[in-house]
Amino acid sequence: MNYWLVKSEPDECGIDDFANAPTKPIQWDGVRNYQARNFLREMQVNDIVVLYHSSCKLVGAAGLIKVSQTAYPDPEQFNLESDYYDPKSTHDAPRWCAVDVVMVEKFAHIVPLATLKQHSALQQCMLVTHNRLSVMPLTATEFTTITNLAN
Repeated sequence: MNYWLVKSEPDECGIDDFANAPTKPIQWDGVRNYQARNFLREMQVNDIVVLYHSSCKLVGAAGLIKVSQTAYPDPEQFNLESDYYDPKSTHDAPRWCAVDVVMVEKFAHIVPLATLKQHSALQQCMLVTHNRLSVMPLTATEFTTITNLAN
């Protein structure tokens, strides 16, 4: 099993969206960065993902979700009405992918970025070193550190 971290604005797709429909898979789409897309392609069913709220009042780790469907072509890249439409992407050669994820756990409290940055185990974490990336792998130690801080 692998561990990941994904970022989202909570008003777009936050931990409460998962908590309100805990068994319903949610399509994780709209990723338009090649490195992040490549990480999506590496995700496997049952990989555990830290959901991180960004671009909001309380930025930080909000809970856990897990991969329920591996990467497939992101349908939004073909939708002319979508903000994620990509005219260079074709059905024969899609550029972007999505995965499906489901609820695992909502943390009792958001673990703020400032708290995460204080821990030596997270100093090499991509969340700290590549803070603009929306999808990133976590080591087992990084994952354990984040979940311990949440509990």
